[in-house]
Amino acid sequence: MKKRIGIIGGGQLGLMIAQAAHRLDAFVTALDPSPDAPAFAEADARIVGAFDDLAALERLCEASDVVTYEFENVPGDILRHLEGKYNIKQGIAPLFDSQDRLREKDNARMHGLEPPRYRAVPAMDDVPLEAEACAALTPQARLLHLGMAVGKIGMPCVLKTRTLGYDGHGQAIIRSVEDMEKAADLLTVPCILEEMVDFDFECSVIMVSDGKDIIHFPVSRNIHREGILDLCIVPASGLQNGGGENDLCRRITASCESFMKSCGYRGILAIELFVKGDRFYFNEMAPRPHNSGHWTIEGCTTSQYMELCHFLLGLPLKRPELISPAVMKNILGQDLDAAKTVVAESLVGAGPGIEVSASEDVDNAFCGEAGKGVYVHLYGKTQSRPKRKMGHITFVPMTPEQYYSVWAARFV
Repeated sequence: MKKRIGIIGGGQLGLMIAQAAHRLDAFVTALDPSPDAPAFAEADARIVGAFDDLAALERLCEASDVVTYEFENVPGDILRHLEGKYNIKQGIAPLFDSQDRLREKDNARMHGLEPPRYRAVPAMDDVPLEAEACAALTPQARLLHLGMAVGKIGMPCVLKTRTLGYDGHGQAIIRSVEDMEKAADLLTVPCILEEMVDFDFECSVIMVSDGKDIIHFPVSRNIHREGILDLCIVPASGLQNGGGENDLCRRITASCESFMKSCGYRGILAIELFVKGDRFYFNEMAPRPHNSGHWTIEGCTTSQYMELCHFLLGLPLKRPELISPAVMKNILGQDLDAAKTVVAESLVGAGPGIEVSASEDVDNAFCGEAGKGVYVHLYGKTQSRPKRKMGHITFVPMTPEQYYSVWAARFV
């Protein structure tokens, strides 16, 4: 009888989890509030329901032998209820810890990872104000609270909402006194003020643990554009020596694995870090497959999705090896036409039924090889808009120099 995996969330991460699960002959049910969620195209069963709909979540859990999540903002009280009754194999601890940036930073520091300096704001005598008290603050009081925190952290710094922010949303960079007045508008909810690290580059470490062993994928170097991940490059320059991990890279992966063990986390965990010289700083974590790990599908001997499914199904973990240098390009709404053109060029003359003449003929749900070593994943989202993640392209083999000389100009 097939094992049954339930996925809370039906976005592109759920889609790729379901694809990996099917390669292991598992039955997949996904829950999402959107009836056209990408994962529904791959899942065997769907449940359309809100993430705070306890009845819908219970239906998902009852239909599954094991449950995972690709969406991080399910309310904590509901998660506790579910964990006590169903097999949420990763547990809710990593999800709970990642839902609040203050709690996340405190937890990182407590378990051996160094974050940039930070402070909760608004706060009274270093005690963070609760949401109701934040909402009641006047504009003048918000600016006063922010000014006191900036005075202790220094400029430049970054103000972020403690919950729900992503891809540059819910945050403001403060470089001058003039920036503070606009940034203070965020303080209607609890926030965190962080030192802005003048880092050399960002990297991410993706790990999977079954409670005994931990595997980690090759560390990627991440390049952002307007606060959103644009490129992942592997191997990561600055972390390699003679084709293998250098001492800094080994310290980074060892520290991340130690953190995961110390916290008692199982399943999948991605940690983003800032690297400055021979030091590294914790930025944030995600207890789910990560955007910076999409390249593992074609660039590694096993993918982050496959190893998560191995964990969920009780199968042995496989240690990933890099197949060859790879570059992953995130496809946002403004990149979608260019990505479709790449696909269209590869399919012209390919044969009856699939020949296309223009990018408009390419489906939003395309997944396949568009030319040798050019792997295009379009997620099937029905509505495209700027800065929305619509897909990704992984180039294998590909060096950064080759990408910038041949491909970069197509995605401007």
